[in-house]
Amino acid sequence: MTARLVLVQGPIAVGKSALARALTERLRRDGARVALVELDQIAEMALPTLPDWEDAHRIFRSVVAQWLGTPLDVVVAEGVGSPEEAAALHAAVADARGDAADAEPTFSLVLTVAYATALERALADPTRGVSRDPAFLRREYDRWDRVRDEMPADLRLDTSEASLEECVEGVLGCLVAGPEPA
Repeated sequence: MTARLVLVQGPIAVGKSALARALTERLRRDGARVALVELDQIAEMALPTLPDWEDAHRIFRSVVAQWLGTPLDVVVAEGVGSPEEAAALHAAVADARGDAADAEPTFSLVLTVAYATALERALADPTRGVSRDPAFLRREYDRWDRVRDEMPADLRLDTSEASLEECVEGVLGCLVAGPEPA
């Protein structure tokens, strides 16, 4: 049996990192063997000289796929923000698994939040760079509004409507019970 992939997707400042970390901590506390792979941490390895974000995405996909081939229970992958990025990750995972019959299905989580809430969060975080620029963030949220319904999702959560713990509980409930039928 290969590890279960939990894919945390959404726009900038939606709470992907916070939820991915809290979920990882909870799964580990419950006895699961978990790897957390964050796109921003991959990119950070080359900052400020990162040649291109596509390089970080390619390495992210590779690391996720490699962890899925180990005897872990879950790999939490955080950082996908477009249908193209999701498709590329799924393709990399399928290639690495070789269409393994015992492969656990991917659990896709899509987070969303209103632009105003995201801007408030971004401005409150001094570690953020360009995402603190209201014009940049507005463009990202306009793009997100156009693509969010195209994102593969077993669960969609608005992070302004639920606490971090409630979001973690919602994800855990779906992981145990499986996604709701379409």
